[in-house]
Amino acid sequence: MSARRVGIIGTGFMGTVHAEAWQAIGEAPVAFLCRERGADLGDLGRFGAPLYTDLDDFFSAVDVVDICAPTHVHAELALAAARAGKPTLCEKPLSLSVAEGSAVLEAFERADVPLQVGHILRFSPEYRAAWETVSSGELGAPAVLRLSRLSFAPERGPGSWFADDAKSGGIFFDLMIHDLDYARWIAGDVSTVFAKSAAGGAGHGTAILRHESGALSHVEASWAQPRPVFRTLLEIAGSRGLISFSSDDTSPVAVRRHITASAASTGLGDIALAANPFEIEVRHFLDVVDGNARPALTALDALKAVQLAAATCESAQTGKPVCIRPLGGGS
Repeated sequence: MSARRVGIIGTGFMGTVHAEAWQAIGEAPVAFLCRERGADLGDLGRFGAPLYTDLDDFFSAVDVVDICAPTHVHAELALAAARAGKPTLCEKPLSLSVAEGSAVLEAFERADVPLQVGHILRFSPEYRAAWETVSSGELGAPAVLRLSRLSFAPERGPGSWFADDAKSGGIFFDLMIHDLDYARWIAGDVSTVFAKSAAGGAGHGTAILRHESGALSHVEASWAQPRPVFRTLLEIAGSRGLISFSSDDTSPVAVRRHITASAASTGLGDIALAANPFEIEVRHFLDVVDGNARPALTALDALKAVQLAAATCESAQTGKPVCIRPLGGGS
């Protein structure tokens, strides 16, 4: 198929990350949208694509849309893209509420065009390798998951939307949602959530998920690390063994099977994990648009991640467990 006209909404950090990924797979963006008049493309000018401030003009100039705007306008922009009939990739989270996200899903179903949300761990080689190991049955049924995402605090300029939890969703929507989605992917739908967050604006939260399967997930997210620390860890214990990953380790993924006197341990070893997950993500999105691949995650999966993030927020605020209402299928 001929090259698609890719349009990116948002000219900040994630807009740049996505633009580079599109360029790397040979689909350099042809347009950027920033509705602030007088805005400057800055470093994005190297892509040679014009900056639009009118949404209708932007939609007329592109074939597919990539939403990298501030979190609180994701749903609004996705609804506009659905009305324009544009296949859309939207950065996570899909929305800041289940009601808002449900409206987006309904709009894309009516428009009959694909919607993919950027839950990047589904495309990160380490995390996908662990998922494939679990899916193969090698570890048996998942029983306990431990997932951590530990970072320094993002830069927040004066008046930044990101510093306003009502717009960014705070640590649960912005950071922990990665691992909330991943836990669901590994161990299935969740029945209850119990969460705590550190007092005094320390930017640290923990959550315990009880899955319908009986598995437990311990999820940790932090913005309390010293700059420039960014560490991720995963551990999945099953009935037959354990798989673990730490970004601190030189050997990215290791599988350790329970052994008997005559058995030997096995491992994934140093498998090739150099691929850029954002490039994998945008290439997969185009494959779905072209009908050449089934989605690695559905829009309903993204809505369920929103539901889990909202539940962690509620539990952390009330100090009580939150029951998760079934929303339907998913993966």
